[in-house]
Amino acid sequence: MRQWPIWWKWELEFTPHLLKRMIDRQFTEVDLREMLENATGFKPDIVDGRWIIETRKSRQKWEEIVEPEEAAHSILVITACRAEGNRR
Repeated sequence: MRQWPIWWKWELEFTPHLLKRMIDRQFTEVDLREMLENATGFKPDIVDGRWIIETRKSRQKWEEIVEPEEAAHSILVITACRAEGNRR
């Protein structure tokens, strides 16, 4: 089993982009946190320093894009969407 990075347990911060997507894609902060708690994997994003978190919601595959903020010891959640859709 792959070990999660040290930043995995840091506090979450949300971007304005994410807050808008929460409305558009019909999920809540509680849903988002639950998806992160039940994440199944992670891989580097195409943007340097960002990661794709693989997870599920309502039996569908989802991805959350996160950016660890070393100085603040926080994880900036950029966006979240169904895996088969356009992420941004």
